[in-house]
Amino acid sequence: MTGTSVLKLGVPKGSLQDSTIKLFAKSGWKINLYHRNYFPDINDPDIRCNLCRAQEMPVYIEDGTLDVGLTGRDWILENEADVVTVSELVYSKSSNRPARWVLAVAGDSLYQRPEDLAGKKIATELENFTRKYFQNADIPVDVEFSWGATEAKVVSGLADAIVEVTETGTTIKAHGLRIIAEMLVTSTRLIANKQAWEDPWKRKKIEQMNTLLQGALRAEKMVGLKMNVKETDLNAVLDLLPSITSPTMAGLHQSGWLSIEIVVDEDLVRGLVPELIAIGVEGIIEYPLNKVI
Repeated sequence: MTGTSVLKLGVPKGSLQDSTIKLFAKSGWKINLYHRNYFPDINDPDIRCNLCRAQEMPVYIEDGTLDVGLTGRDWILENEADVVTVSELVYSKSSNRPARWVLAVAGDSLYQRPEDLAGKKIATELENFTRKYFQNADIPVDVEFSWGATEAKVVSGLADAIVEVTETGTTIKAHGLRIIAEMLVTSTRLIANKQAWEDPWKRKKIEQMNTLLQGALRAEKMVGLKMNVKETDLNAVLDLLPSITSPTMAGLHQSGWLSIEIVVDEDLVRGLVPELIAIGVEGIIEYPLNKVI
């Protein structure tokens, strides 16, 4: 349907940019960036790309400037955006784990609970969500928007506490801060404009995109294994092999041997291979996967 319909895709600019482009590449879409250009090329004539900060993505999806895009659950809540959440895509710039917005104070402060911050100043980029969090808890605080370098604001005396996003807490600790509460767990969402979701062509395109993105994410944790097995050892090998479905098997030219192929969790390989070798399996090959659907 090239030329008559175009899907407007928002690509998150910033910390998620590189990992998003990499994920799309594994899914079959090559996104090419150009210096100082907010309209990347993509190898699909039915899609037009726009770079957009994840913080603003829900706004542009809601008002129809964009049809579909990727942003965090945190920014959907922060903007109170009325959008369709198509799926969760757990990926980040450094790990496949959801991030956390935490409340942190100086490591040597007396504050132990959110209640201890009554009447104090809190700095954060997640301003609206933080304000509502404390309002719902009936804790009066002064929430101030932070333009960046938020961790340093407690150290420099500009705030009594911060609400900041973290995956491991390492950066928080490195600044001499201590986490006293977890406020929100967030991860990336594929979201769509409501009108675009009701359009049959756009919805089919978005669903296709979601299927392939999810397949690429699933493949990051899995590998393919091929091996040669004696027919007499088959039952012992099958007892060891985990698989999404039954293993693929084919007879080899050499009589009495089979070729077996499976898809398996990468973390299991280091324990599985020695056991297979002990049985007598030969010619074990491990290879990466682009998508598992």
